[in-house]
Amino acid sequence: MHPAATQTSQQTIEKFQRYVIPNYTRYPISLVHGEGSYVWDAEGKRYLDLFPGWGCDILGHAPPRVVKALQEQAAHLIHIPNTWYTEAQGNFAEALCTRSFGKAFFANSGAEANEAAIKLARLHFKGDRYQIITFQNGFHGRTFATVTATAQPKYHAGLGPMMPGFIYCPHNDLDALKKLVSNQTCAIMIEPIQGEGGINIPGDQYFSEMRALADKYGALLIFDEVQTCMGRTGTWFGYQQWNVQPDILTMAKGVAGGVACGVMIAKSELAGDLRPGMHASTFGGNPIAMAAGLATIDTIEQDKLLEKCKENSDRFKRHLTNLASELSIIKELRIRGMMIGIDLKISGGPAVGMALERGVLINSTHDTVIRLLPALNITSEQVDEGCAVVAEVLRQLAMTA
Repeated sequence: MHPAATQTSQQTIEKFQRYVIPNYTRYPISLVHGEGSYVWDAEGKRYLDLFPGWGCDILGHAPPRVVKALQEQAAHLIHIPNTWYTEAQGNFAEALCTRSFGKAFFANSGAEANEAAIKLARLHFKGDRYQIITFQNGFHGRTFATVTATAQPKYHAGLGPMMPGFIYCPHNDLDALKKLVSNQTCAIMIEPIQGEGGINIPGDQYFSEMRALADKYGALLIFDEVQTCMGRTGTWFGYQQWNVQPDILTMAKGVAGGVACGVMIAKSELAGDLRPGMHASTFGGNPIAMAAGLATIDTIEQDKLLEKCKENSDRFKRHLTNLASELSIIKELRIRGMMIGIDLKISGGPAVGMALERGVLINSTHDTVIRLLPALNITSEQVDEGCAVVAEVLRQLAMTA
C-alpha cells in the first residue's frame, strides 16, 4: 500500500457503501496522496491527473506555498464569524479586486457565489425587474436558484416547479439574445467559456455586443467565472480575454488553490445594494480559505504561471491538432489556456475508463466531449505523457467506431 494509506481501496469502498449517500458515480479507487499533477491510490499506483479536483486544484495537488499558508494560519485562527475583521480577508479582497475591479463578497462555492450575484442583481432593481437571461448548455450550480439558471433540462428533472424569472437563450446567438432582452431584464448571466457544457468558446465580438446590449436596456452583465478564474485561460480572469468588463463577476474552483472558496465581485456602485441582513455566508471568507487564496496568487505570480499556461496550452494544441488530422472521430478542438475540449463524433465516456487503466485521469462531458483542466504548473513532460495516452485511447476508440 501507499505510505499515506491506512486501508485498502476496497475497505474504503465498503464503508462508503454502508454510510455515504450514493449520489455520485465513483471510480473504484481510493486516492490517498497527491503531488503536483500526480496522485496515488491506496495500493500505490500513480496517476497523471489532467482533471485535478474537477478544476479546483489549479496548482495541482498539495502546492507547497498553499500547504505552508494553511499550516501557519491554522495555528492562529481557523474560523471566526464575519461580525469581526480579519487581515487575511481584507488582504485577499485587495489582491482579487486590484486584479479585476470593485468589491468582494466571500462564500464557499461557485453555486453560493452565483446565488449572491442573482440576489444582488434583483436587489439592485428593488423589485422592478427580476428576469435573468441565461444560456443553453450553461452550468451555474446546484442550489435551487442556480440549478434553475442552468439551462439544461436534465438538471431540472423531478425538481419542478423551478424558480420563476429565468429565460433561456441559445449560446453564441446574438440575434436570439436581442429578441429576449427587454426592459424587464435585470441581468444577463453567462460563463465566458462554458465548462460543463463542453468548453464552448464564443466568437470574438460576442461579449462586446452583449455588453452594449445590456447597457442599452440598463441591465447588469454577470460573468460566471467559476471555471475561468485565476489564470485558467491565460489571463487572471476570462473576461480579460475579450477585454469586456462585467458588472458582477463570480469565481470559485481554483480561487484558493483547492480549498473551498467562492467569491462574488461587484462594481463598487452596486456593492451597497447587498445590504446587511440581505445575504451572508457563515464560513465565507474564513481565514483558512483566505490564506490559501493569497498563497495561490503568490504562486501564480512567483512561478510565472500565466506565461506557463500559454506555453503549455500551445503544447497541448500541437499534440491534439496532429491527432485530429489523423483521426476522423475528432469533430473539433476547443482550447483556451488550460481549458481543453476534444469534441468527438462518438461518445467520449469509454475513453475515461480506458485512460484510467493507463494511469491518466480525464473527464467526459456532454457525452461527446473529452474535457481536460490541467494544473497551471503541469510540466511539459507531463503534457507529452498525457497527450500520448489520450492519443492511444482515441486511436483504440476509432478502431471500434
